[in-house]
Amino acid sequence: MSLPGWKQLPIGVVILNPGNSVEYKTGEWRTLRPEIDQEKCIRCRTCWTFCPEGAILEVSEPYKTKAGREFKLTYKVNYEHCKGCGICSNECPAKAIAMVEEVI
Repeated sequence: MSLPGWKQLPIGVVILNPGNSVEYKTGEWRTLRPEIDQEKCIRCRTCWTFCPEGAILEVSEPYKTKAGREFKLTYKVNYEHCKGCGICSNECPAKAIAMVEEVI
């Protein structure tokens, strides 16, 4: 058996099958998981913007705080794809995201 030459190798860093990342559930990698405190969350989109995996979801789900403040959006975490990197927690200006130990 002979190995292919360099001209027969596929081009690197090319996504041949776009959208296939949703098939891979990478959430099992983490040791810490983000939990969003909806009472503290100010809906600034910082977590959503900085998440490298797109695991922070912006959901059209109303939320009313105990103080009576009403929001039209809620932010949730897609734990199937969240790797627990903590960027969302680190960047949150309201400190509304806590990284807690993943318990299986």
